[in-house]
Order: sequence, then structure tokens, then C-alpha cells
Amino acid sequence: MAVSDLQAHGVFLIGLSDCGEKVTAAGGRISTQPGTALGIWEKSQDAQKNANLIDKVTRSGHNSVVEHTYYNLAFQNVSAVVEQFVIEFRLASFTVKSRRYVDFSDAGFFVPEFSDKALTERYRAHMSSFFELYAEFTEAGIPKEDARFLLPYCLYSNFFCSINGRELLNMLRAMLYGRGSKYPEIRALGEMLLRQVRERTPGILYEFEQRNENAANDTPDLSFVRLSEAKKADAAVELLGYTPDAAKQVAISALIEYTGCSTAAAKTAAEDPETVERVLQRLVKTSRPRALESVNFTLRYNGVSLSGLTHFTRHRMQSIEVPELTRTNRSRHILPPSIQANAALLQKYTAAFEKMRAEYEALRALGVPETTLVYYQLSGNTVDIVSTMNARELLLFLRLRTCTRAQWEIRAHAIEALRLLRTAAPEIFRYYGPSCFVEGRCPEGRFSCGRIDEMRKLFTDLV
Repeated sequence: MAVSDLQAHGVFLIGLSDCGEKVTAAGGRISTQPGTALGIWEKSQDAQKNANLIDKVTRSGHNSVVEHTYYNLAFQNVSAVVEQFVIEFRLASFTVKSRRYVDFSDAGFFVPEFSDKALTERYRAHMSSFFELYAEFTEAGIPKEDARFLLPYCLYSNFFCSINGRELLNMLRAMLYGRGSKYPEIRALGEMLLRQVRERTPGILYEFEQRNENAANDTPDLSFVRLSEAKKADAAVELLGYTPDAAKQVAISALIEYTGCSTAAAKTAAEDPETVERVLQRLVKTSRPRALESVNFTLRYNGVSLSGLTHFTRHRMQSIEVPELTRTNRSRHILPPSIQANAALLQKYTAAFEKMRAEYEALRALGVPETTLVYYQLSGNTVDIVSTMNARELLLFLRLRTCTRAQWEIRAHAIEALRLLRTAAPEIFRYYGPSCFVEGRCPEGRFSCGRIDEMRKLFTDLV
């Protein structure tokens, strides 16, 4: 990368698995051709033959072979809107510059295209004022993880993404033909990424446009549904649904897996509460509690800040439904205790959200499209999300997110979720909590809160 690129806005292909398309082509051959794995690998060194084979295999719908090629991407100086869009592709790995720990006073922000210069200058002045306010709050001693709620969602985000070829194709499809295509910034990034990927792996991208020009809509039209204007729930977390008799189901699955007994024998054994309890107790302590994956729980988390949303979406093994950011209710925002305790800062904090909401309404009245107005929200504005996890992923989620080291907002949601889960399936979730509660030891080393006995009592008594 040239020095001139170090401040560039965009997405950059910085790495590709050494074998490139060769391994994808070899994968396409191995299931139908004789020979050993290394023998087939030796036959997969010709780029043109590989491209022809990849085209043939993927046209037949066998796209799993593309997963063997891996890409490393750097997203540099893109908006938080892009960050949120990209990290929803769960079959990928991400590392994002943390707004909990890094000072974003001088991070800069994305400027969309407006119809005239006056609106552009108005936008720059408006957004700059929030970065100035953020700096004022941090200088006043407000933790960065709380001051970040004042950052507008046009802020520059920087992150790395590693992704296999199949998921990359899904991402490109969404950026260029799906829900991301209506956002000029996302579409431009999609075009930029497509050019780089095609240059390095032309076979995988062969006729990409032709294959996707009639792609199915990835956002359903539900406008036909007539919904009553019922009062929103005050609860921070709601349990929407779960597997019935979850504890028995886990015990039955574990008994079949580890003993090879008949289904009838497993079901009979699971009728004994003491047997179920002992099976679950031992299963949770293992490093591979696969049987926990046999039961699912769907939770609605209300009032999640846009900053907090990133903590939820980085959990890969879940189904998460996040509302489109053009539909954010700008009258709702989170209020951190550190700001609530300071009357002068509280007044400025509240005024900031009103200022952003008023500007949004004013520009909306002028006809500025929602895909531009999406940047007119603060990181402290809130949305409601729905997440479905199996009990194994919940074990990880709750170990991390109920820990005192977790960010306070998601920790509050996680503890409330655990309360509900213990009501629904107490036989399972009585063993859940932070790592010190589950494992009897703290893995945080010098970052430990040192309150292990207190945490054990708190989560033993939690109901």
C-alpha cells in the first residue's frame, strides 16, 4: 500500500490464501475424480482450467467449494453504518477499533453526497459539533465507553475482516444487489471490493453480475400486515420462545451421544430429575457440551444502543434480527449513569440527541433521502433486536457478558436474560453465569475484579 493510501476511504484486499483458486478447483475435483488428495492437488495448478471448472461446479449449485479460498480485508475510514452492515455476515471474523478504549475525538467522519454545497457545509458543521462535545465529555472525566454514545454514526470506523469466498460472494451480492445497494457508500465499497477480488480470483467472480442481476430480494415486504399501536414493553429483555422440556431434551441428546443407548432408554432415564440434573451439571463443565446445541431460546432485547449493538452482533453462532438503520427511532436513547450523575453534562447530553433529531426532521422535510439521513443518528440512539441462540452459545454469551469486565449496557441485558432463562429452564441455566461462577476460577488474570466469592453468591441467588 502506498503512503498516499494510508488515509484512504475504502475496502482493501490485503491478503489471500496462498493457494488462491487452486484449492477451490481441487475441491471441485476431489468428489468426482479418482486419485489421492495430493494427486488431485497436483492436477489443479492450471489457472484457466481451474476457472472453467469453478464456473461449471458453481453453476450447478455446489458453492461450498468456494469456502476453501480465504480473503483478508481492511475496511478503512468507512462509516459506522458500513461497519454494522458488514459485521452481520456471521461466517466471517472481525476485529474492530474499539470505541470503548480508543479516543475518537479526531477520528473524522464520512460525508455523503448532497444536492448542493450548502447542505454539505451544513452537514460538516453539524457533525463536527458532536465530536467536539465528545471531547468535552472525555476531558470532563466521562469514560470513553459512555462518551461514545455522543458520536454520530457517520464516524470513521476501521476494522479487519477475514472471510471465505462463499460468504464474500454473499456480502458482495448484498452490497451491490440487495439491502446494501440503496446506500451509495455501501454500493461504492461493493464495487471497489469486486474489482480487487476479481483481479485476484477471476474464476470465483466469473460472470458475477450476470448471475445476480435477477437476484431475489433479501428484504421481505411486510407492508400488508396491519399492526395495532400497542404500548411498547417496558421490559429490557423478553423471552419470545424456547424449546419445550429443554433440560430433558439436552439430557436425552447427551445420553444417546455418550452411551449409545436406545432412544427409549434415554427418554426413560430423562424422566428422573436427579439424572437430568447430574447429566447437565457434568455436561456444562466439559469443553465440548455439544448436546446443549439441541435446544434454542429466542430473546428480544429492547433499547439496545447502536454502540451496544456491535457487542451483540459479534457473537457468530446466533440468528440475529436487527432493524434497518433507516428506521431508528431518534427520540429514544440510552442514558449512562456516569452522565446522569452530573446535572450540567446531563443537560448537554439530552440536548445533543434533541439537536440531532431536529436536524433529521428538518432535512427530511427538505426531501433528503433516508439513505443519507441514516448518518443523522447518534451511537446512543436505541433499537430493539431479536436473537436466537442455542444453549451452548448462550453458555459462552453469558460467561462473557455477565462478567464484571463486560461493558455495563450489555451486562445489564445479559443478567436480565439469565433471569428469564432460569425461569424457563432452571435445570440448565442454574449453572450459567460468568466464568468464575461456571468454572470456579477467573480467566481474566490481572484484569480480574477480585470478587469471585461475591460473584458466586450473586449468581447462585439470581432468580
